[in-house]
Amino acid sequence: MNRKLAIFAAVIAAFAFVSQSADAKGRRHHHIDKRLTAVSIGVGAASTATYFALNDWHWGWDSSRSGVTSMGALGLTTVGCAALSPIVATAVLGRQLKYREAHILIGSCVVPFVGGWLVNEAYNHHILWAPDEEKVGEMKHHRHHRHHHKM
Repeated sequence: MNRKLAIFAAVIAAFAFVSQSADAKGRRHHHIDKRLTAVSIGVGAASTATYFALNDWHWGWDSSRSGVTSMGALGLTTVGCAALSPIVATAVLGRQLKYREAHILIGSCVVPFVGGWLVNEAYNHHILWAPDEEKVGEMKHHRHHRHHHKM
């Protein structure tokens, strides 16, 4: 099982390195701050380390080592990651996070590597929306009004 997971992770990483960046000139895409990516990677690595530390750094899970099952430890570290990553990101950025940013961080904890990207794409395609962003139908249009002067 671990070997299949390692092969799957290697294939995902290979696709990430060979993919080309796209340029969507006409579409409004929100670019995510690179510091959020760093926070996501850092907190995700810390959560992974915590998961293995609960099992005394052994690959085969033994519930007698920590009193927690493998799925219990996975759930605990996922919830811990989802709770901690927005806190760390707020400290790193020095400002309150936007809904999109917090959701991307949480998505990265729930589905590592692609979760944050999926959440961002859901926002870009208006499947998700946040109260702190303009909705597509509510975009502001500037109209020039003619001024009529009386003579």
